[in-house]
Amino acid sequence: MDTRTTQLAPESYYHIYNRGVNGQSVFFASKNYDYFLQQYARYVHPWVRTYAYCLLNNHFHLLIQVKSEEELSAVMLKDKDKPSYWHVSNGFSSFLQGYTRAINKHYDRTGPLFERPFKRIAVTNNAYFSQLIRYIHHNPVKHGFVTDHKEYPYSSYHAHLATTSTKLYRREVLDWFGGKENYASFHEETAVLPLDTDWFWE
Repeated sequence: MDTRTTQLAPESYYHIYNRGVNGQSVFFASKNYDYFLQQYARYVHPWVRTYAYCLLNNHFHLLIQVKSEEELSAVMLKDKDKPSYWHVSNGFSSFLQGYTRAINKHYDRTGPLFERPFKRIAVTNNAYFSQLIRYIHHNPVKHGFVTDHKEYPYSSYHAHLATTSTKLYRREVLDWFGGKENYASFHEETAVLPLDTDWFWE
C-alpha cells in the first residue's frame, strides 16, 4: 500500500498522518499546537472537511474528506489549469512548510521538520471511518501521554462534544454515531482498526 503518492481525489475520505524527521518532536510548547491548527485552517480547511484530529509531540493524525470538484473549483485562485488533487496536496504542503518555517525561526533551527511526503490512506468503508475516529482519539493513550483519552487536550474529542464554534464537521460526526451519548460510549470500547494496520508506525 503506497502511503505517499495516492492522489487526494474529490469527495474521497483519507487518513492523513505524518511525523517529525527521524521521529523528532514537532511541537515544543502548547502555543505550537494552537499555531499548527491556525495554519491548518488557513491552508487546508478551504479544500477539505475535517472530521477528527490528534496532535502529539512528534506526529499528528487527521481524518478528512476532500471537498467536491465544484467546491474546489470555487477556491482555486491561481493555477486553475492544474488538476484538483494538485491543489489539495499543495494546500497540505504549504501548511506544513509554513509551520516549519515558523518553528525554525522561533527556535533558531534549520532544515526540514516533517518527513516528506506526508502519508495518506484512503478510507473506503463505514467501519473503518468509525474505528479511525476512535483510533485517532485514543492515540495519546497508546503512546502513554495519558491513561484516558478524555484527558488529552490536543485532539478533536472534546470539540465534538462542545457547543462552541469549530471548523470541524462536528454535526456530521455526531449524526454518524447517533448523537453525543453514542459517540462517547463508542470511545469507551477497545480501539481496534478493522483493516490491516501494519503500515502504521504511530
